[in-house]
Amino acid sequence: MVELSTEAYGASVTGVVLSELLRFLNIQLTPPTFDALHFLIRKLAHLTEYAIFGLLLYHSFDPRHPESWNARSAFGALLVAGLFSLTDEYHQSFVPGRKPSLADCGFDTAGALLALVLLYALRRRRASSKTATRYR
Repeated sequence: MVELSTEAYGASVTGVVLSELLRFLNIQLTPPTFDALHFLIRKLAHLTEYAIFGLLLYHSFDPRHPESWNARSAFGALLVAGLFSLTDEYHQSFVPGRKPSLADCGFDTAGALLALVLLYALRRRRASSKTATRYR
């Protein structure tokens, strides 16, 4: 398993990887633009990672009814994802080259919340289309 909260995935390392990728693609950016892109990519990684984690948690709480919406499972998934994010940031306080960030916890929890909101909207849309089809 890849552990993304280790020094190997710190900002300095991902900055070098992004810099080399841009150099390979022959893309030149000003330092402020590079910094903004690097920041955006790192925060989108937080959102994406925890969106997937939140969905997996949601489905693990109620695997018997994969097509229905369960608010209790969604709340549990969001709570566990948020708490896990806090423990991950706490872990980073002990890793050389890394530092904890409550902002990252916010991005993580927002990723889980976004995925759950999208899942809820998808389930509602699917349910309303089934109802509409039934009454035609």
